[in-house]
Amino acid sequence: MQTRTLGNDRLEVSALGLGCMGMSQSFGPRPPREEMITFVRAAVERGVTFFDTAEVYGPFHNEELVGEALEPVRDQVVLATKFGFAFDENGAQTGVTSRPENIRAAVDGSLRRLRTDAIDLLYQHRVDPDVPIEEVAGTVKELIDAGKVRHFGMSEAGVETIRRAHAVQPVTALQSEYSLFWREPEEAILPALEELGIGFVPFSPLGRGFLTGQVTAATQFGEGDIRASLPRFEREALEANLALVELIKAVAERKGATVGQVALAWLLAQQPWIAPIPGTRRLERLDENLAAADLELSPKDLAELDGASASVQVQGARYPEAMQKMIDR
Repeated sequence: MQTRTLGNDRLEVSALGLGCMGMSQSFGPRPPREEMITFVRAAVERGVTFFDTAEVYGPFHNEELVGEALEPVRDQVVLATKFGFAFDENGAQTGVTSRPENIRAAVDGSLRRLRTDAIDLLYQHRVDPDVPIEEVAGTVKELIDAGKVRHFGMSEAGVETIRRAHAVQPVTALQSEYSLFWREPEEAILPALEELGIGFVPFSPLGRGFLTGQVTAATQFGEGDIRASLPRFEREALEANLALVELIKAVAERKGATVGQVALAWLLAQQPWIAPIPGTRRLERLDENLAAADLELSPKDLAELDGASASVQVQGARYPEAMQKMIDR
């Protein structure tokens, strides 16, 4: 597996990481724990060194799963997790919080669940409008100085927030959605990251499965599947958006690749400091995704894909209104 470096402090990760959220939530019934532990270890055997989880996934279940799976190979991998949500006494998520005491408590909990003495990359999961970002960055800086955290990341933050945080504690990576299906980061985020020397970690690089070619107009999203609540996956929007998949499919067929592989290869071709984290729970899909790192797209291929993306106006909002309000844009 090829590697890439994120940020001016040069955190080295596999070119394609593994988003682990779906092993605990958001995509239907939770798979058997032992099955997922075996799966995560199989990813390591295939060269994946970059694993993404969060306190809120489960909540807590995903960190425990990832921690157990990676404990035997801890020195070979980069562990990324996130803080930033509040929980009630029953563990239910109740909103955002980045108060310093909450950050410290979240990190201690993550360290315990991940079975490690240091978090390689710690993201603020969502910007807390009630806590100055300078205070958040300063708290993470203290945790880095204490040896509990190695690198600082942000998730779904806007340009001004990133600049203010970076001035206090250098930001290694920003995580946000980015794909041929969602190109909003190109407007302001990517230019700012390049200027500041910050890496970019796209989540949902396959559009939550949309860019795999496996979703059709007849696809039914079952109970517990987040896509059932997303406007862009509603029936009329989905039917219109599938035009983009058909255009990508033309390139895929010419390259002898799948739609998903072309979508990932396109992302990898955008910048050398981009490291996507596609999520999956199936070994055959993991193998398919990882093969994208070796797929070379010519300038002509890339231009065709850019044109395809520009020609299809994606229908449906990215998130329902309540979720969109948490995005710092």
